Amino acid sequence: MAFRFIKRTYNRMFLAKDPKPPYTSHVVQIGDPVLRSKAFSVPSEKIRTKELHNLIYILKTLMKKSNLIGLAAPQVGVPLQIFIIHFPHPSHYFSKEEITLKGMEHVENQVWINPELKVLDHEKVTFNESCASFKGYSADVPRYKRVLLTGIDENGEKKTLDAKEWTARIVQHEMDHLNGVMYSDRMVLDSLCCTGWHTINKYQGFVELRYEN
Repeated sequence: MAFRFIKRTYNRMFLAKDPKPPYTSHVVQIGDPVLRSKAFSVPSEKIRTKELHNLIYILKTLMKKSNLIGLAAPQVGVPLQIFIIHFPHPSHYFSKEEITLKGMEHVENQVWINPELKVLDHEKVTFNESCASFKGYSADVPRYKRVLLTGIDENGEKKTLDAKEWTARIVQHEMDHLNGVMYSDRMVLDSLCCTGWHTINKYQGFVELRYEN
């Protein structure tokens, strides 16, 4: 463990080069201009290219390593209209009460390119959200209960998703990333909090927040 730490520190100090997107080991953080720009549509001739499939592979790998349920291309520094979502079987992680309350369901790994969203139910529900690009914080965010997502997959095939409740929330969160919107723009203002506040108090501030994966 000590050797790995020394090697990593040495590499950062003496061998580090300015990285270029797509980033493979970290998610960009709020303040990075790429998160505030509207992403560009992916041209049809680029859909099946090696370059695009490499980007999708990076998104899938980083999402898995970071234990995320969604990740958009701007979050790895690439301003393209692509995101992936995945939600594990909720019964493995949440109580029956929470699953019912939030309308959670399993979502297979999905790739969405040039997605468009239509609101099917304008009623909003408010639950707590966090974001890999706003690490260490969370807030209550109102979202529409049901939306229709249309777009294409990594093979250029058209597809749709009638997303309800928790899945609709995930979809709306990722769509926001493609439009330069952060959840902090939609949150209940006084609900923003540091997710580690209790740990910070417990260890008197001796807490480290890492941004690599």
